[in-house]
Amino acid sequence: MKKNLIKNLSVTLLCLAVSTALSFLFFHLGNKHSVNIALFYILALIIIALNTDGYIYGITASFFCVAAVNTFFTYPFFKMDFTLDGYPVTFLGMLTIAIITCTITTMLKQQKTTLDEREKKLAEAEKERIRANLLRAVSHDLRTPLTSIIGSSASYMEDYENLTESERLELLSNINEDANWLLNIVENLLTVTRIHNNSGKVKKSPEVVEEVVSEAIARTRKRCPELMISVKMPEAPLTIPMDATLIEQVLINLLENAFVHSHSREPIELIIENYEDKVSFTIRDYGIGIDKSQLPFIFTGTYHDNRGDSYRGRGIGLSICHTIITAHSGTISAGNHENGAEFTFILFKEKGDE
Repeated sequence: MKKNLIKNLSVTLLCLAVSTALSFLFFHLGNKHSVNIALFYILALIIIALNTDGYIYGITASFFCVAAVNTFFTYPFFKMDFTLDGYPVTFLGMLTIAIITCTITTMLKQQKTTLDEREKKLAEAEKERIRANLLRAVSHDLRTPLTSIIGSSASYMEDYENLTESERLELLSNINEDANWLLNIVENLLTVTRIHNNSGKVKKSPEVVEEVVSEAIARTRKRCPELMISVKMPEAPLTIPMDATLIEQVLINLLENAFVHSHSREPIELIIENYEDKVSFTIRDYGIGIDKSQLPFIFTGTYHDNRGDSYRGRGIGLSICHTIITAHSGTISAGNHENGAEFTFILFKEKGDE
């Protein structure tokens, strides 16, 4: 409280002192019109209103400004005299203008503060919504592979003697597959934590799109050796600002989803298109498509396919894709085409990018 009082008084006194000094300089350089001098004080009032709390400082300064113009820059000089013909009306008008200017400026500042607080609350609410959706998705996506791992490992230990070699290998394969899926979930969660720790923003730097795409495809093929993919992109080198690691994670999530949930082994298409101000990435599969009733929830972390696609939920991976692209100030969308599903995300260029 005391700190704010000192700051408000300091701003007020400094502005009034500077405006008075400039007025004297302007006045003695030959401009003797008090109305022109008043402009310095009106500017000071605006600065005071913008940099102090409440109305009191600006309104008090308004009275000082009118008195200063009358005393220092109106004949007889250095004597306050409102009795001269026409001056009462003139200075009453100046005082009214000064007070209105101060009041409106203060109101605008308070409105800006209110809007900033509202945006901050909305941002916090959005973060809470994302966090809640992720928790729901995690609880679902963690439970499924953990249950499978527990069941497979229990069967392996309890019925080891009665199992054939192929059955043992199948159980171990299931455990390995589900463990890799858990690792993928952990990587996604670490990605979201990294974004949240940076207040929902990412540090972008110019990256070569071809290199990012190649790395994402290589990492996806390690997890899905049977993946077939057709890449279509401009021949000329393409560089855009991004966090390469996070965009790789988006591509991996979308490619894995297309491979796992399309129920098709047709080649997946990755189409990259270069526009004047943006670059679009489209992942298109040729499978069963997306349940239309669930499209509105596809990026919320609550997506559940009602057609028996219970292998694993898309939820957490797509929710994280949305979080990453939003943190890049881009857009992401999902839909169906004639023969399957497609996801498109857009990253915008900065001025000077080619």
